Amino acid sequence: MRLLSLSLMAAVCAFSQPKPLELKWNELAGTIVGHPVEVTLPDGARIKGEAAYVRDTELVVDVTNTSDRVKHPKGNATIPRESVTTLKVERGRGSWGRGLGTTIGVLTGLTLGGYTGGTASDSAAVVIPIFLGIATGTSVLGYKLGREIDKKMTVIKVIP
Repeated sequence: MRLLSLSLMAAVCAFSQPKPLELKWNELAGTIVGHPVEVTLPDGARIKGEAAYVRDTELVVDVTNTSDRVKHPKGNATIPRESVTTLKVERGRGSWGRGLGTTIGVLTGLTLGGYTGGTASDSAAVVIPIFLGIATGTSVLGYKLGREIDKKMTVIKVIP
């Protein structure tokens, strides 16, 4: 029973959000410029894009995704300093997840594709496309899942 309790507590701790990183405005540039960011504005709109510049009075973002296309269209946007209180920064943690995901995807695809192709038909014209489709699909899926593992979201709270 204790082992079950400890494992549940470990799982909860592993998926819990860390405390936000607190930075002053003049410390933001070195942390976010060139990285994908997500900012929630005072009007409730969320914008995502690459942080281009941190100026004394504003943040410049190349917006690629927005929840309000009328007020905040795609392209370069300047966000006043007062509107930025909390933001999320996406940074990579290396490439081990992509490598592992791709390897597992390829091995799974070869095995599953070979089995499915072998049991589906005796005709090579049927077996080869099934095998190639399954092997390619699982390889791509493994890569994409590995890329998600490699991402690290850092929450930054801007303090005065």
